Amino acid sequence: MAFPRRLADALARLAQRAPGAPRIAPEIAFEELPARTESLTIPTRHGEIPAVLYSPPGGPSGAGVYLNLHGGGFVMRHPEQDDALCRFVAATAEVSVVNIDYTPAPQLRFPGPVEQAYDAALWAAEPGRPWDGAKIAIGGQSAGGSLAAGASRLALENGGPRVSLQVLMYPALDLTVPARRKRTAGKEAFLARMGPVFDRVYCPEEAQRADRLCSPAGTRDAASLTGIAPALVVTAQRDILREEAVRYAARLEADGALLEHIDLPDVGHGFNILGDSREAVLPVYERIAQATVGAIG
Repeated sequence: MAFPRRLADALARLAQRAPGAPRIAPEIAFEELPARTESLTIPTRHGEIPAVLYSPPGGPSGAGVYLNLHGGGFVMRHPEQDDALCRFVAATAEVSVVNIDYTPAPQLRFPGPVEQAYDAALWAAEPGRPWDGAKIAIGGQSAGGSLAAGASRLALENGGPRVSLQVLMYPALDLTVPARRKRTAGKEAFLARMGPVFDRVYCPEEAQRADRLCSPAGTRDAASLTGIAPALVVTAQRDILREEAVRYAARLEADGALLEHIDLPDVGHGFNILGDSREAVLPVYERIAQATVGAIG
């Protein structure tokens, strides 16, 4: 039986009024790295959305831009939880990073946030930006990974803008399978409990969850992905979303679009936000920065 929509919406709005994002442990906050930031506003078909620009230490240098989409079950609005990743990529890859605060559900439901992410890529590609608009990377964590995958798919289908890299960290890629069915021995319980709420709020109509922008790892999307942006996929062993991301990585590889799949043992969903060690987080951030340099540096 489906989770009642009105109750799910009420729970989502209650969660949105909760205190701010989880406090990032100092050892994985990377506050020692320089961060020159400024606020931006990005126009989209669903209204303007705020964002924060992280400029590289030496200023714009002909490199491209990395668009970041935060997680939060498509419901929570805490872009600040990605400050560590954004400052790391800006400082280490020496590219501009735009941390996008898309509109969450229920204020904007599927496919609205995907369209906002794609519109942000169109905006980033326009002439006159303080970066090379022909060099775009787009990445996200959890729900943000889903939006990054969807925006990359729209760029492929619409013939632009050209996206040179997609970074999908423990992404949600198959909403056709109820969250409670994704939990198995050794997997974390939080998403299994909250997933029905997130899914119902973000995409209330169950039939619509098979859409390729919502569930690219689902069984009903079999279109070719040839030509889509090369993907760096990061999965976590204890995450209930791991298996769908593994399936999507295999699909990308079959179509020549998998840059690398990093499958991390002994960590769970949100490991880089919820307090795992620097030893677990740093190699992943370094690989993201390396891939970013290779794609848009």
